[in-house]
Parts: sequence; C-alpha cells; structure tokens
Amino acid sequence: MFNVSGHKYERWTSHYDPHSPLYTERERKQIIVSDLAILAVIYGLYNLVLAKGFVWVFCVYGGPLLVVNGWFTLITILNHTHPSIPYYDSTEWDWLRGALCTVDRDYGILNKVFHNVCNAHVCHHIFSMIPHYHGLEATEAMKPLLGDYYQYDGTPILKAMYREMKECIYVEKDEGETKGVYWYRKDI
Repeated sequence: MFNVSGHKYERWTSHYDPHSPLYTERERKQIIVSDLAILAVIYGLYNLVLAKGFVWVFCVYGGPLLVVNGWFTLITILNHTHPSIPYYDSTEWDWLRGALCTVDRDYGILNKVFHNVCNAHVCHHIFSMIPHYHGLEATEAMKPLLGDYYQYDGTPILKAMYREMKECIYVEKDEGETKGVYWYRKDI
C-alpha cells in the first residue's frame, strides 16, 4: 500500500495508484479494474457482515484467509531464503541466475496438499508453465543436468523457519568484491 520496503521513487507510490511510477501507461487500466474489484469485494463483505454478523464472516472468510496467507508467506520465504542462495544486483543478474535463486524443500505430507510446489520449486522457476502434476517428474529429470546448481534442503520446516529467520537477516557484498553478488549475513 505504502511502498515502505520497495524501490524508492521520486514521489509517493502505491500498488493501488494507477499513476504510480510502478506501472506503464498500458497497465493503468488494469490497475483501475483491480482497484474496483477490491472495492467490490470489500463492499460485498460489508453487506455480508450486516446480514450474518462479523463473527460469522470472520470464521467463514477471514480466519481461513489468514491461514492460507500465513502458509503462502511461509512457503514463499522458505523457498526463496537460504544461506546458499546468492542475490544479484543489475550488473550480474540474468533470467537463469534469477530462476536458480530458490531451493526445494520437503514439507512431508503437506507436499501433496500444496501440489508439490515446495519440493519442485526449482523446476517451477525454470519451467513456470509446467503443470504441477508433472513437477516431481521434471525435477528428477533436471537434477542431473543442473548438478551443483540444483538446491535442496531437507531440514524440517520448523527448524528451517527458525534458522532462516535467525541467520538470513540481510544481504551484503563480500569485502573487496567488485561483482554484484550478495550473500546472506546474520552478524548485524
């Protein structure tokens, strides 16, 4: 909403502002449609609260939304945050390096629930249009081709969550390094 952690622009910017420097002229109409859709959902939820009550709407809509968003955030963080994953600035980044900046993780029985998006995430980054039901098969086929570039971490999820939140605090260039490759640091 307020771009507090994103790229700094010459003026205030927001994902909801169709005239934001984030968007091209071609995208402005899409932002307006998106904003109107969000307002329609808010209006619908308001009317639902009037008809059924806040507690009912929270139990049927708000609570499940919080759970899904919590899982989605956890999965996103854990698949894109690991001490072995470098970050690149614009002088070093290219599509393939960006696609390989992820790690496959094992969520146990939840792999099936999440359609193997977590344990076939590297494949998803390289072949984003592949159907999820072929993700594991494609992952096994590409592992030998990627060799050391394939990243997998079998650390239990709670332990990995604690480790990544404790150790992967920020990225910084190595001292004396002239290339735009950054690694996680925990020594703040």
